[in-house]
Amino acid sequence: MATTTNTVILVTRNGMGEADPELQQTLVTKYFQILLDDGKLPAAICFYTEGIKLTCAGSPVLATLRAMEAAGVRLIVCSTCLTYYGLAGQRAIGLAGGMGDIVEAQWLADKAITI
Repeated sequence: MATTTNTVILVTRNGMGEADPELQQTLVTKYFQILLDDGKLPAAICFYTEGIKLTCAGSPVLATLRAMEAAGVRLIVCSTCLTYYGLAGQRAIGLAGGMGDIVEAQWLADKAITI
């Protein structure tokens, strides 16, 4: 059974940690899958800077993010970052929002986790 907490996850990288890109992608894929499988769902996940790339076509985590969104997790994708990286037309998941949406999600959260 999924449990949604008043936690927000902040995703600032196109993967997880500081390592080779392949390892970063492997780690973030496992991280999101474990959250989904264990039903430990945050209220929102905010993607900004290079993190927005995880919401675009070809991302290895799209299926998992779709399942999380279907379970009620709010996915907020920085529209400024999408434009900056030339990926506005490539977003495949989540709501393209502004920094105000990200600030609101952080402010309303009891806890923020940055990955």
